[in-house]
Amino acid sequence: EKNNKFFFCIIVLFFFNTKNHMETTKIASFDRFSELKAFDETKTGVKGLVDAGITQLPRIFHDSPSNLANPKPPSSDLLHLTTIPTIDLEGRVFKDESKRKNTVDGIRDAAEKWVFFQVVNHGVPLDLLERMKDGVRGFNEQAPEVKKQYYSRDFRREFVYTSNFDLYTSSAASWRDTFSCYMAPNPPKPQDLPAIYRDVMLEYSKQALCLGEFLFELISEALGLNPNHLKEIDCSKGLRMLCHYYPPYPEPDLTLGTTKHSDIAFLTVLLPDQNEGLQVLREGYWFDVPPVPGALIINVGDLLQATRNKVVLVGLMQLITNDKFISSEHRVLANRATKARVSVGCFFTTGIRPNPRIYGPIRELVSENNPPKYREITVKELAAHRDAKGLDGSNLLHFKI
Repeated sequence: EKNNKFFFCIIVLFFFNTKNHMETTKIASFDRFSELKAFDETKTGVKGLVDAGITQLPRIFHDSPSNLANPKPPSSDLLHLTTIPTIDLEGRVFKDESKRKNTVDGIRDAAEKWVFFQVVNHGVPLDLLERMKDGVRGFNEQAPEVKKQYYSRDFRREFVYTSNFDLYTSSAASWRDTFSCYMAPNPPKPQDLPAIYRDVMLEYSKQALCLGEFLFELISEALGLNPNHLKEIDCSKGLRMLCHYYPPYPEPDLTLGTTKHSDIAFLTVLLPDQNEGLQVLREGYWFDVPPVPGALIINVGDLLQATRNKVVLVGLMQLITNDKFISSEHRVLANRATKARVSVGCFFTTGIRPNPRIYGPIRELVSENNPPKYREITVKELAAHRDAKGLDGSNLLHFKI
């Protein structure tokens, strides 16, 4: 009997040692940095992997089950909600003050409860929206040799094509490629933009700037401020355009198109296509945002969440409003459709590039009973913090008083 116990112990130890050795070997065989670097150096992004005919998702894209899940059912008071509100801007021309007031009230309610809302009759030509989406597909689906000349991780360049700006800092890469460009205050020279897309980018950016200025007027009024307040503190001064391309993939349950995050801007104007994927987090539950034909999605960001007599960005919207408008985390699911999903985000900022202006909670929105919740910061500080931690999560907790 003693011998039997002895041999049983030997077998158990052998089993666990073998199991541990196999797991250690498996971990050791996955050199994450090397695989990230190899992927990055192809300069063809996830579209290049699709074109190569891969059938299994590379490990650098595998996300954790907790990040992929929607674990919490909506609370009982949210069961009647289906998606974010839709607001009619009536072509940016209101027939009377009562209609404008109703729209301002609608924006206030949407910004306080959802942070996200969709706008229709926004004044941007619908054919221009379609040409923008076609342009994103056209750029990404052209020959790799053409795209490679724009591929970079130097975001000071006028036009940058890349895959995952936080590739080396995020816990998992996302299944998307992106090209970006600063369109204001100093628009790029036409020759710095890809010929396949330059004319429509320049045209759409002008329309987006006009719409953004109009929205900042309405949001200022929703905060009880002068209509020009947010414009006077440069909220609408800078515009950065990010064009995302999400190729289809047969294993969408293992990764995300974009991980959860809040936007580092005052305001985002998002042009989606008709493939669903965007989700907004509210009270722990991920709500789908089905696209409305011809609509644009508006997102109030971190910077408008908390300001004093100065302002910052979308995350900045939360900062300058001192949490009156709280930025919301959102994410994009991996594409389950048979064709690529695209989107175009116009981010209103003072410019992510070095800017000495300081932003904090707006003076008119703080009081003895509602003191500032954030310290004053520069956009450069906020951007540096986001770049260091990666896209995942909120950016503002680090700056709370």
